[in-house]
Amino acid sequence: MTELQTNWPHYVIGIVIYPGMTTLDIVGPQTVFAGLPNVTIHRVWKTLAPVTGDDGMVILPDTTFTDCPPVDVICIGGGRGQSAIIDDTELLNFLKLQGEKAKFVTSVCGGSEFLAKAGLLNGYRAATHWAARPLLAKLGVEVGTERVVVDRNRMTGGGVTAGIDFGLTVAEALYDEDVAKISQLLMEYDPAPPYDVGSPDKAGPELIEKAILYMAQTLGTTL
Repeated sequence: MTELQTNWPHYVIGIVIYPGMTTLDIVGPQTVFAGLPNVTIHRVWKTLAPVTGDDGMVILPDTTFTDCPPVDVICIGGGRGQSAIIDDTELLNFLKLQGEKAKFVTSVCGGSEFLAKAGLLNGYRAATHWAARPLLAKLGVEVGTERVVVDRNRMTGGGVTAGIDFGLTVAEALYDEDVAKISQLLMEYDPAPPYDVGSPDKAGPELIEKAILYMAQTLGTTL
């Protein structure tokens, strides 16, 4: 009979949330993390007031920058609201403080820009949403095009849905491959999208051009 380990290490994971974030950036990883053994997850913001994402979903913080304990994993996502706080001193100081001591410093989508601004990606490769790669490069980061980029203890996911792949990568790093595989199976994560155009390499220049125009006209952003 197959036996599983029972004496799991305890990890504290801090997920930074903020107004205008893309909630799927953090909901994907949160779902993976919530299924891991012996973890404590904190959703962190300046206050305990509800935070509304760029899709209208509301997330509740459970601790603040001031009260958050030291974390083993610090994570932040991107979103249309990030441009308004990309230079926020309180946020960047929190990331820097936690990131300097964390076991893993992580992000999904445009969250890597916050890490770069906090000085946490100096000398590291990182991923971001494909449309934000030029911006991340301007911040002095070597940009990777993989869905998840792992560079020592920096783990960064690409755009939005890459957060699930990212979460499973973190799960393996914290525990082992079996835990990550079990998590994937229990989530029934077996993507089979209706269109095979989910990355710039697959989409082609014409669709990319349309997507950039769509972002500007419909979403009011170019990422």
